[in-house]
Amino acid sequence: MDLDLSEEQRLLKDGVERLMREHYSFEDRRKYRTEKLGFSEAMWARYAELGLLGLPFAESHGGLGAGAVETMIVMEAFGKALILEPYFATVVLAGGILRHGANEAQNSKLVPAIAGGRMKLAFAYAEPQSRYDLFDVETQAKRDGDGWVLNGTKGLVLHGDAADKIIVSARTAGCAREKDGIGLFLVDANAPGLMRRAYPTQDGLRAAEITLQNVRMAAADVIGDPAGAFPIISRVADEAIAALCAEAIGCFAEMHAITVNYLKTRKQFGTTIGSFQVLQHRAVDMFVELEQSRSMATYATMMAGESDVTERERALSAAKAQIGQSSKALGRQAIQLHGGIGMTMEYSIGHYFKHVTMIDASFGDTDHHLQRLASLGGLFGEQAIQR
Repeated sequence: MDLDLSEEQRLLKDGVERLMREHYSFEDRRKYRTEKLGFSEAMWARYAELGLLGLPFAESHGGLGAGAVETMIVMEAFGKALILEPYFATVVLAGGILRHGANEAQNSKLVPAIAGGRMKLAFAYAEPQSRYDLFDVETQAKRDGDGWVLNGTKGLVLHGDAADKIIVSARTAGCAREKDGIGLFLVDANAPGLMRRAYPTQDGLRAAEITLQNVRMAAADVIGDPAGAFPIISRVADEAIAALCAEAIGCFAEMHAITVNYLKTRKQFGTTIGSFQVLQHRAVDMFVELEQSRSMATYATMMAGESDVTERERALSAAKAQIGQSSKALGRQAIQLHGGIGMTMEYSIGHYFKHVTMIDASFGDTDHHLQRLASLGGLFGEQAIQR
């Protein structure tokens, strides 16, 4: 398998990394957090200018027609910078729903607005009782003439407070926890009956709890089959896991670089602490975790588009489990090697550790994916059982 980047992909990588270097230092990030929406609208406009917001969408809908590798490149660069903007929520999550489930009219209307930076989306899939089960949906969607009426509660809607439109999963048939009978609905964020309670997440991003009380929807706002949306949700979740793995690699790489630089400059007992062999060994352990995770993140990217659901899920669970284990191992080493300064909010390393911890908890933590691997069987499943 040829893992070298093409010329276009290298240009994309160079362009995104240059943007982050010039406009997204840790001090810049702290300033962006104080803005009204908790992120930089100016940076969002720059992403649109570079074509990043239209990256994975079809050219016929106003996008660039890029694939999983391009998303990996962008997410890794964003992980290094620890960005606050709703790229993952809008382009990867909600954008994935549009790419795989929306009709021509919906894509033609929404994608140009997303690519141009004029519209932000969020995907409301989680509920208080659902934990990591995407099919555990109690929010109800009932027919009302030619339209629908939605009632229910959604929790931890990433960047739901800043979204212009929210894609909501709701049950149209069957009982809770059935995979059939789930639909997807495109809801205006200011629709009557929709209430949002915004709050900051542990890693500095923003989320919202959303309550729907008799929210009326037109038939044109249904995405795909109103009773058969789960395969789309499952596929988008796997693609989201691949993107999160790439973002984690960006975080890991920066955590390792920051820590090694600290070991080279911090002095104790009259010499730099990096001269002590035991600390060198711990820095090497961090590098090993980084490279193992990088390999699995690349594997996840290659398998994100796999049509065989079992093979795709097996690959993505293996990658997510590795990322989760490495986030703990690498993060703890980074904090410990920094000593007291690593625990302060004024220093960047703790913010990276918080973010990779949140990535571990997104779409299933390490234990969840090890259990899924065990249930799927095969080589990775046997390794999961042994662990």
